[in-house]
Amino acid sequence: MASKQIFLARIQGFCSGVSTAIKIVEQALKKYGTPLYVYHEIVHNTFVVDQFRRQGVVFVEDLSEVPSGSRIIFSAHGIAPQIIDDARAQGLTYIDATCPLVKKVHREAVRFSREGRHVILIGHKGHQEMTGTAGYIPRELLHVVQNIADVRALDLAPQTPLAYVTQTTLSADDAHEIIQALAKRFTDLRGPAHEDICYATQNRQDAVKELAACCDVIIICGSPNSSNSNRLRETGQRAGIDSYIIDNADELNDTWIATARVIGISSGASVPHSIVSQLIRRITDCYPGTTVESLGESDEPKTFPLPEI
Repeated sequence: MASKQIFLARIQGFCSGVSTAIKIVEQALKKYGTPLYVYHEIVHNTFVVDQFRRQGVVFVEDLSEVPSGSRIIFSAHGIAPQIIDDARAQGLTYIDATCPLVKKVHREAVRFSREGRHVILIGHKGHQEMTGTAGYIPRELLHVVQNIADVRALDLAPQTPLAYVTQTTLSADDAHEIIQALAKRFTDLRGPAHEDICYATQNRQDAVKELAACCDVIIICGSPNSSNSNRLRETGQRAGIDSYIIDNADELNDTWIATARVIGISSGASVPHSIVSQLIRRITDCYPGTTVESLGESDEPKTFPLPEI
């Protein structure tokens, strides 16, 4: 078979929020052993979660699953303040692994709510980060918006005092379009001083756009429940390049790359380097002589300061 050329996005591997959350679980395991409970998946990656399960970590979706007096870690996606109150009432010792950039959104939600503004929460309904952020906004002031159609459907007067915050892992392009639609409909709209979409998400989307300029097809490594990974696939698709998402190298469909000369590879912010390496190995095994080149190097910080564990 004819050899291929692989271009790697300039940013790969864990973002600082994911890396920090994983280190928290690793250190808690080392210090306290098992059983160790984690509320929701610590990050949205099948490989990472399965690896921790094998070490004895128990992932739960409800605090009722956790025995009183146990130790629990809250995932990187953030939780509503009520969950903290419930954990204390249940006698649980908790460690909060919420990404600092998500906590920034929580603070904004609280500030805007205290000003009496209706708060537009932009993101994907049901996503764990959205559920956590919604808990910081009084129900009577909360409005969840996923798209421009939802903006049009808001039952609010044009002069209503509004503010918006966004899920950190959205497509920057989609979020911008929704914010513009809000600005056209409402006359008293405020937003964060700095956008909520995290730099890791933005950097990875920009890196996929760079791949789209020189590749015939783009493969995104990421789990199906990972918001930021799905946004990367959409970014490539929006740029006019066939783009696919896989959880592991075995999910690669050979027909996707059969006629491609140049293959772009990127990965979500919660994907280990090993997954990308396995994908490269599968392609190079099938197409001997394939070359691999990175489009640059990441300058992102590796971790945030760890909380007391």
